[in-house]
Parts: sequence; structure tokens; C-alpha cells
Amino acid sequence: MNIFKLKERCIRSLLFISSVSATLIVIFIIFFLFLEGHEVFSEIGFGEFLLGKEWVPISISPRFGIIPLVTGTILVTIGALLFSVPLGIACAIFTAEIAPSKIKSIMKPAIELLAGIPSVVYGFFGMMVLSDWLRIRFDQPSGSSWLAGSIILGIMALPTIVSVSEDAISSVPRYYKDGSLAMGATKWQTIKNVVVPSSLSGITAAVILGMGRAIGETMAVLMVTGNAAVIPSPLWNVFSPVRTMTATLGIEIGEVPRGGVHYHALFGIAIILFFIVLIVNMSANTIMTRLKEKHTSTSKKSIFTLSESTIRKLKFGFYGLISIILLYLSLSALGIVKTALFIGFCALIYFISKKISTKNAQRAAFSLIILSAITAILILGLILYFIVYRGVGALSWEFLTEAPRNNGREGGIYPAIIGTIYLVVGSLLFALPLGIGAGIYLSEYVKEGKLTKIIRAGVDNLNGMPSIVFGLFGFAFFVLYLNFGVSLLAGQLTLAFMVLPTIIRTTEEALKAVPQAAREGSLALGATKWQTTKKVVLPSAMPGVLTGTILAVGRAAGETAPIMFTAVVFTQRFASPSAFKPVMALTYHLYMLATSIPGAENNAYGTALVLLILVLGINLIAIVIRGRYKKKVRW
Repeated sequence: MNIFKLKERCIRSLLFISSVSATLIVIFIIFFLFLEGHEVFSEIGFGEFLLGKEWVPISISPRFGIIPLVTGTILVTIGALLFSVPLGIACAIFTAEIAPSKIKSIMKPAIELLAGIPSVVYGFFGMMVLSDWLRIRFDQPSGSSWLAGSIILGIMALPTIVSVSEDAISSVPRYYKDGSLAMGATKWQTIKNVVVPSSLSGITAAVILGMGRAIGETMAVLMVTGNAAVIPSPLWNVFSPVRTMTATLGIEIGEVPRGGVHYHALFGIAIILFFIVLIVNMSANTIMTRLKEKHTSTSKKSIFTLSESTIRKLKFGFYGLISIILLYLSLSALGIVKTALFIGFCALIYFISKKISTKNAQRAAFSLIILSAITAILILGLILYFIVYRGVGALSWEFLTEAPRNNGREGGIYPAIIGTIYLVVGSLLFALPLGIGAGIYLSEYVKEGKLTKIIRAGVDNLNGMPSIVFGLFGFAFFVLYLNFGVSLLAGQLTLAFMVLPTIIRTTEEALKAVPQAAREGSLALGATKWQTTKKVVLPSAMPGVLTGTILAVGRAAGETAPIMFTAVVFTQRFASPSAFKPVMALTYHLYMLATSIPGAENNAYGTALVLLILVLGINLIAIVIRGRYKKKVRW
């Protein structure tokens, strides 16, 4: 009996250490960022760093003002939201309320699948197709611009906004809709006046998450925005090149000597970026947590109902902000006269819409929603089409089994495929034991309280951290401080830190889905807590745990920023399994072919297609497992 108790205590202690490790990792990363970045505020000055209008780190008189970088980040993010929010919400409404069940069953998994497209593939499409189209269509010297960055980030944010908004809309109680329809309202009036207001909190969370995705993105903006650290002149010049904070880290961190002012300034940017994204993600998580609490509440109130005054304030703030932005851009681009004519035209349309019948209003609204949904799907499908159409010609047995030659213009990508596998497998060897152990502890061994809230906050903050911050941390700590050098081991550890929260949260949610009665029955038969967890709970939750693992594999395989300066080189003849040597990776190889090697377009498209097949295939497996598990399990 004592042996059993000792075993239980040891297992509980190990699981506790696993769960606390995620929080400790967050604390350590933040501590290390401040350790390396705080000196910039004393060397340059807090005000000069935050409010300086010039970022010129390499000159006789270097200047480290981040206003151009912050401005570029804000402009690109605003443009992305103006593009993605209307399309995303319309697509969510179509999927949840209008689309037939067969179309819905296809659209929702398809949208979730497209969310897994690696950012470097979006950036590659932006470079090869979008930027060139903008240059020709608007007769510009270069298509790499603020506008190109906003469009690409808007496309990247679409799946997130659609998926989360659709979940919120679908969770509105059925009797709310039935009550509205029973009172004589049309379906459109019900959607507009009941469904959308009731799900406004969830839609807001979707927009915030989309904004966080845009702010924290590195590779796509690095490839399409032109990367000039300038404030557009005039500010509304959407064809001006800009540079974001994430792109600055991606461009410059590999070229600075450790300990210099420039080095500390980059860590200063990482600190500012970390807190911006932290605030954004905490806001979204707070909203989503409250929605879950309302969803599980026995209260008779709607799970998404807000007070009338709150709804009015949210509407007023949202519409007011959008109106100010659109008016500013319109005045800047069109002038006073054309803007006045445009406003008059919009007002005319508004008054006409008030006079038409409710049936015609519904037809018009549904037409716009369906058109928006089709547009969103076509945009995402267009990216896949270009990659597949242009890339399939490059695929051959030699391409998949040979090393690159002539700087990647010829030969194949075999070392990059093997290097990607090494990075993914190694990261999972580090992350899986900690992640699954932490998920088990949070679900099975601890009651809800301050400790669980702290641990979950640490996990969520780690999950929301921009990937380039992981790369910066990995470069400074593993590569330089621990002297691992640019190596496979440094990349594996960096990726492990990045995928750890995904494994923890999916494991915890899968275990919580197992009914409490199954645990009580096992305990009543004399099984210990660990025996119950091992023999009853874990087997039932295994499909969900496996889904989280597969999603982690897909994310690790599709990332570029965390491994740029920690693990990879552009070309190798052989894939070395040595932990202290660098490797090739598909994402970095694609980035280099697209940005640095003229004449490598054919192999670049082939690499993009292989990467797309690998990552989307992994995510598709996760979706299929989850779908079959939901159908199979009927507790």
C-alpha cells in the first residue's frame, strides 16, 4: 500500500512539474527579453526609442526610433482588418445561418484547413502574384507596399475570423431565432437584430484574434511590404513601402554583434511587440472565457447576451472608428469633392434601402453575404490554385530525392524534407512529455483556483507570442548564450517551446470531454487516481490528444521565423542527423529561393507545393480524426 501511495505521489509531482514548466518558460522568456533589452532604454533613452522618427541602425550616427516601425505595423494591421473583417463576418453568417447543411459540412473544415497554410507560402504568393499585379494594375514602380501587406495579412486572418465568428453565431440558442421568426420577422431581420447582437462578443473576439495574427506575423509582411523603415508620405499612400516590427527583427537579428546598442534595440522592439500582442490575446481570451462561463451557466439569460447599453456602445465605437478611417482615407485619396459625391451616393443608397420591402431587403442582404462568402473562398482557393498549377510541373522523383544544385535553381529538396522531419520530431520529443503531463495535471489533479488560472494564463500567453519572438529568444539563448550555435538542437528546442501550449490545451480539453461518471466508476472499483487516468480517461481522450499532437506537427513544419537564425542553412548536399550541426528546412529554402535566388522560380513553386501538401495533409488528418471521434463517441 505504501508503494502505491509513493507511486501516486511521484506521478502527481511529475505532472505538477510538467504543468508549472509552461508558466516558468513564459517567465523565463520574458525575463531573458528584459535582460537583453532593458539596456536600450538607458543607452538611447525611453522617449527617444519610443518616439524617435528614424530607424537607421547602421550609419556614422545611428538612430533607433521605432515610430516608423510602429506606424508600419499599425497601418498594415488596419488595412488587413478593413479587408478581412467584412468578408470574414459575412462568410461566417453564410456558413452558420444560410448555407445548406451539406455545404456547411464542407465549408467549415475547409476554412479550418486553410488556416494551416504556412505564412511563407502566403508571402511567396504575395511576391510572385499579388505584388506584380499591383505594380502593373496601378502603374507603380514596385508592388511591394503597405497595400500588398494588408491584403496578404487580411487573407491570412480570414480563416481565423470566419471560424471563431461562425462558432459564436452557431452557439446562439435556437429558441431566440424561433421566437423572432414567430413574431413575424424575416430571416434577415432575425440575423441582423437577434443573432448578430447575441453573438457580438464572440465576433469581437474573432476580430481581436485576427488582429493579433496580423500584428504578430513576420514572414509574409517581410516578403511583400518593401521593408523601408519610413513613414508613408503622405500617410495615406497605400503604395508606399513600410516595415513592421516583426519584419525588422526578421531582417536584422542575424546580422548584429551580441552586446551592441543595435542588438539591445532589437530586444527592445521584441519587448514592445510582446506586450502589444499580449494585450490583444488576453483581451480575446478574456472574452472567450466569459462566453464559455455563460455557456455552462444555468442562467436563463442568453449565453451571448449583452446589455442594450453595452451593445449600443460597441456598435457606436465600431462604426465610428470605421467611419473615421474610411473618411480619412477617402479624403486623402479622392479629395473633398469626390469624397462628398461618394458620401452622397452612400446616403442615397441608405435611404433607398429604407424604402424597399423587407423581402427585397432580405434578397439584397443575402446576395451580398453570399457574394462575400464566395469571394473569401475564391481568394483562398486562388492561392492554392496558383501554387498547385505552377508547382506540379516541378515535381519529379529527382526533385524529391536529390540535393539542390546551382544555388537551388536545379536539383531537388531532399535534404530540406529530411531536415524538416528532424526539426519536427525533435521538437515533439521535448514538447510532448511536458505538454501531455501538464494537460493531465490541469484536468485530473487540481481543482479550479488561482494556481490553475496562473498556469493557464502562462500557457495562453506562450501560445499568443509571435513566432519571431521565439526565434529571437532561441537565437540569443540557445545559439549565443548556451553556445549551441546554429544547430538542429537549437531549432528543436525553440520549436518545442512554440508548440508546447497547443499540446497542453488540446490535451486538457480532450480529457475534460470524458464524463465524470467514467472516473467515478473506476474509483468505486478500487482503482487509484493514476490507474483511473491511465486505464480509463486517457484511452477515451486519446483521439483528442492525438489531434493536438498532429496540429503541433503541422505548426512546427510550417514555421520559418523561429528557425531562421537558430537551426537552418540555405543549402546542403546531405542531411546531417547531428544535433550540433545546422539543417535545411522546406520553409526557409522556399524563402531563400523566392527572395535571394534569381531564376529559381520553378523550384520555388515546387518547394511551396511540397510544403503545402505536407502541412495541409497533417492538418487534414487532425480534422478527420476529430470528426470521426465526435461521431463515434456518444457519452
